Amino acid sequence: MPFQFSTAARNAALDAIETTIGTAPTLTIRTGTVPGNCAAARTGTVLATITLPSDWMAAASGGSKALAGTWQDAAADATGTAGHFSIDQGGTCHMQGTITATGGGGDMTLDNTSISSGQQFNVTSFTITAGGA
Repeated sequence: MPFQFSTAARNAALDAIETTIGTAPTLTIRTGTVPGNCAAARTGTVLATITLPSDWMAAASGGSKALAGTWQDAAADATGTAGHFSIDQGGTCHMQGTITATGGGGDMTLDNTSISSGQQFNVTSFTITAGGA
């Protein structure tokens, strides 16, 4: 039987993620597939680099934690199709995952994954759910 955790324990673990990564991390959006792990070399073209809000995630509730504030880029850096993201602090990748358009089922969703240089776009959804329910 897999481990099971209380909602309080799952919420505490999720809140520790934001504490560990720190305030105002960098969200980098790239083309292509997600590297094998955070320690692997970054792949794809950088489409956008966004400094996230100081308090970038809402408090965990019910075993999940969602983005807080507005995650927006006023002017994308390059043209391409968004495929994956990383959330970094001080040049260290702490989290990465897939990107799809809203409703597409990716780890993060954008209002438009077909990005043009100089285009404004928004992250529409990003939620982390703790296992062990």
